[in-house]
Amino acid sequence: MQFGHLRRREFITLLGGAAVAWPLAARAQQPPGRMRRIGVLMNLAPEDAEGQARLAAFLQGLQEAGWAVGRNAQIDIRWAGGNAEQMRRQVTEMVALAPDVILASSPQVVTPLLDATRTIPIVFVAVVDPVASGFVDSTTRPGGNATGFGSADYSTSAKWLELLKEIAPEVARVAVLYHPRNPGGLPMFTAIQVMAPMLRVELSAAAVRDAAEIERAVAALASSPNGGLIMTRTTEVMAHHDLIVGLAARHRLPTIYPLRAFVKRGGLISYGNEVVTDYRLAAGYVDRILKGEKAADLPCSTRSSTTW
Repeated sequence: MQFGHLRRREFITLLGGAAVAWPLAARAQQPPGRMRRIGVLMNLAPEDAEGQARLAAFLQGLQEAGWAVGRNAQIDIRWAGGNAEQMRRQVTEMVALAPDVILASSPQVVTPLLDATRTIPIVFVAVVDPVASGFVDSTTRPGGNATGFGSADYSTSAKWLELLKEIAPEVARVAVLYHPRNPGGLPMFTAIQVMAPMLRVELSAAAVRDAAEIERAVAALASSPNGGLIMTRTTEVMAHHDLIVGLAARHRLPTIYPLRAFVKRGGLISYGNEVVTDYRLAAGYVDRILKGEKAADLPCSTRSSTTW
């Protein structure tokens, strides 16, 4: 990730939730005007490297669009670390601040946010099938106060199983890790389940809530030969990325992940869109909303997935 003119000290300060001063060059580009308030709700933990990369891409995009913290913009950032209860509290706090627009990371943020406000514009990122999730009326005309960047639809989850069989043909039993309270977990499993008979794979749903349940599920899978593992794109499970990558390596289980970040951490293969890029694009939508466009009129973008 290139941070351009964003200085390291400024970036670290902002990660802590405080305001930062953008470079003077960026400030000089700004016309005089009223201060605009931008809310940012991140579903990951502030110390998570992937979360830092995503936020940095968003901030860089804002800087390039001419927004300077302390001159014409104030940014309020909250991190949930995959904790649903904490996220609900932060959503309440954020809406009370009445920002001009909110960046929402993942369905776990968008769902309570839309419950809390139908007036504040929302730009979402990392949402699978925003139409099926009920966040927008259609991708071309969202129609409400939310728009943003999604990742295809739930049916693409079947590709995880297909790719897993391609790289590890001996795999005959596959466990699918997902969080039972994540609204996207079951649709992803169902899509994978449709593909399983064609690939002659015995599929099992591993609904896991914490690290201990993940360890038990992986150990049970590894107790017999020819096992494989799929990590779904559910925030609560992905929060345990290092644990899952480590367990897969220890038990020699072929595993496919939803994001490239897990391959960088030592995972075998991933299939999914490059989420960091979407955060940079989201800054462009935030800029357009701040300049007067409506979320209802900005089409949702669903970019294709990539294998790593």
